[in-house]
Amino acid sequence: MKGPTLHGTTVIGVRRHDKVALGSDGQATLGSTVMKHKAQKVRRLYEGKILAGFAGSTADAFTLFERFEDKLKQYSGNLTRASVELAKDWRMDRYLRRLEALLVVATIDKLLLLSGSGDIIEPDDDIVSIGSGGSFALAAARAMIQHAPHLSAKEIVTDSLNIAADICVYTNHSLTVLEIADSPTNMQ
Repeated sequence: MKGPTLHGTTVIGVRRHDKVALGSDGQATLGSTVMKHKAQKVRRLYEGKILAGFAGSTADAFTLFERFEDKLKQYSGNLTRASVELAKDWRMDRYLRRLEALLVVATIDKLLLLSGSGDIIEPDDDIVSIGSGGSFALAAARAMIQHAPHLSAKEIVTDSLNIAADICVYTNHSLTVLEIADSPTNMQ
């Protein structure tokens, strides 16, 4: 019998004004108990040129991060090709098929959602979100883009995560937000 799994989070990515930002909250829960407040669910990959974040089982996500990094090396940092190859493996491999996580990956030029069913989704509006608070963050980001055109990708991600944290019990205000700018000297 499988025990309770770690779940619940909010991850959101936004591409805007030659920058991409990806952020998440830090809450990790086990059943109905908060086990950690500052979990790191977003990270830089491939020499800092790619951002990745996860929602779902932590151990499963780390397995996927490792496989994805291998694919990035194999395909010289080509995000689309690495994503397609990971999605194929994830869907076809008996072990990987059982993993319970979603990934968001991003470069300056592309923002993708990857799932274990073989889905690779590139959003029409340069916003993608996953996790239990994902729909709240997505709605907030869309409203900000429509009504506050001066906001940066990083500001939108931060504000959207804070709004989601006010609504979703599995999302907290301990945020990690990473950004890649068109110029490597502008990375934060």
